[in-house]
Amino acid sequence: MDISLSPAARLATPQDRALWAKAQELEATFLSEMLKDTGLGKSEGSFAGGIGEEQFGSFLRDEQAKLIVGRGGVGLAEQIFRSLRQGGAG
Repeated sequence: MDISLSPAARLATPQDRALWAKAQELEATFLSEMLKDTGLGKSEGSFAGGIGEEQFGSFLRDEQAKLIVGRGGVGLAEQIFRSLRQGGAG
């Protein structure tokens, strides 16, 4: 997944960078599911629906979620990162 690292994560150890990347992946996955539940990207009118929309709509939502995370997200990655980091220290 090509999601940029925060400045703090760039200065950290390789393990911290890996944890940060995983935390961002988890946030992107969460956001993608939330976007799906909102109905974002569903067409209305005579061109709505169809097998193509069902099959490829998830790709669009995944990319939109990655963009949201890449621009700072909603703060979930930071919390996940902290939790993963504390869990690995024990």
